[in-house]
Amino acid sequence: MSTPRHYITTTIPYVNARPHLGFALELVQADALARHHRHRGDRVRLLSGTDENSLKNVLAAEAAGADVRSFVDRNADAFAALRGQLGLSYDDFIRTSSDPRHRVGVERLWRRCAEAGDLYRKEYEGLYCVGCEQFYTPGELVDGRCAEHGTEPQPVAEENWFFRLARYGDRIRELITSGALRIQPAGRRNEVLALLEGGLRDLSVSRSHHRARGWGIPVPDDPSQVVYVWWDALGNYVTSLGYGTGDSAHDRWWGSEGRRVHLVGKGVVRFHAVYWPAILLSAGLPLPTDILVHDYLTVDGRKISKSAGTTVDPAALAETHGADAVRWWLLRDVPRTGDADFTSDRLAARADADFAGGLGNLVHRVVTMVHRFRDGAAPTPSAAALPGGSELADVCRNVPGLVDAALADFDFRRATRTVWRIVEEANRYIDATRPWEPARRERQGDVEARARLDEILAALVGACRVLADELSPFVPDAAQRIAAALTPVEGTLPAAKPLFPRLREGEGTARRPV
Repeated sequence: MSTPRHYITTTIPYVNARPHLGFALELVQADALARHHRHRGDRVRLLSGTDENSLKNVLAAEAAGADVRSFVDRNADAFAALRGQLGLSYDDFIRTSSDPRHRVGVERLWRRCAEAGDLYRKEYEGLYCVGCEQFYTPGELVDGRCAEHGTEPQPVAEENWFFRLARYGDRIRELITSGALRIQPAGRRNEVLALLEGGLRDLSVSRSHHRARGWGIPVPDDPSQVVYVWWDALGNYVTSLGYGTGDSAHDRWWGSEGRRVHLVGKGVVRFHAVYWPAILLSAGLPLPTDILVHDYLTVDGRKISKSAGTTVDPAALAETHGADAVRWWLLRDVPRTGDADFTSDRLAARADADFAGGLGNLVHRVVTMVHRFRDGAAPTPSAAALPGGSELADVCRNVPGLVDAALADFDFRRATRTVWRIVEEANRYIDATRPWEPARRERQGDVEARARLDEILAALVGACRVLADELSPFVPDAAQRIAAALTPVEGTLPAAKPLFPRLREGEGTARRPV
């Protein structure tokens, strides 16, 4: 049996401003998914990057009084730096304005669609939202404004290249309804099907060189136009694999068996679930297998957005609270569907309760008991990693499969809640077995009590090791700390010490006696 293969991608954000926490949500979700599959032994390639050939970026540079190239480079560097700041493990990072792979691939994609007879040029007049980089009909607006950005689109009239999107509506519907193109959650799938049911209009896929301020990839054989930013940006999923250059990575990750997984925000579903599949069908390329859609983060009920001015800096948040605290809140508290309102107090409260009060307290108790009752030498059960027949053993045995199922459903909150069952059950196990009592009887010469205490301690150490193992995709640094605390050095565990600092002073959680 061949090893499962997963090509996982994030969207690529505009670089008209520095990163915000809303995009960090997608980065952390994608990273956790990639780490999980690697942890299970699968082959994984994780891609992120930046969308730089956009009029939004040009206008933002002009407003800042900056050269476009230096402005784009500076903000793109801030996005790339999130890798270290958030503990990300992506395998590739593509910049669409400067990576030599990208222009070659975009040109090849354009020519393939032209060869299919799907590109034509015509005059067009419409309402254009710069924030979305998209034309809208009046019926798609809310009180004359873009629903996503709350701004009035600009009237634009020019001659552009168009893509025959309407030609592919029926085929895309078939792929979605058959499950060949999986869209999660189901509400987003239904949203796309409703859009297809209403019929598709051909799509403008270029902008005049003049209106684009000369920034972007020229249309092949027509330098008066540049490739529309969404066509350009969507292509990154294959150009980063060397599409158009003959790189074998393209066949390995896009052209062969395996999952091709896009993580996207709800505001860009149509681009990924309609426009992108149509382009791929036209070019004769495989489609993504999964489009996993997340909702938004908000602040005081308003979407976190660069253009709206409601931003939270994930780099600063990780600097003050720690990367794992940020990751844990995004994965543990953000629901699978529905927006989530962010405050730094909520993040700190979750980290204090779960890291300092939950994980830290449990591991400290277990290591303390091993040192107190066995001079730091953790007992190992004779037949299995955990004694059979206990609830703790059952939970530890079942958690990996339940985490697999949760992540297959793109449900990070359910997955982290499943792992947390080990913490809850381990604490119940301590309360039920009261290891200090067989320790007392052992000191009085009870031989059976010694064996019972060894069994209890082995079960607890084993459970904590399973906990560290299953946490590693979600909070890799925290998992490493737990694993280190439970790894013998010259036969004994390291001395018990607090693993996680509290983020809020004066709100300690009392430890139970050991």
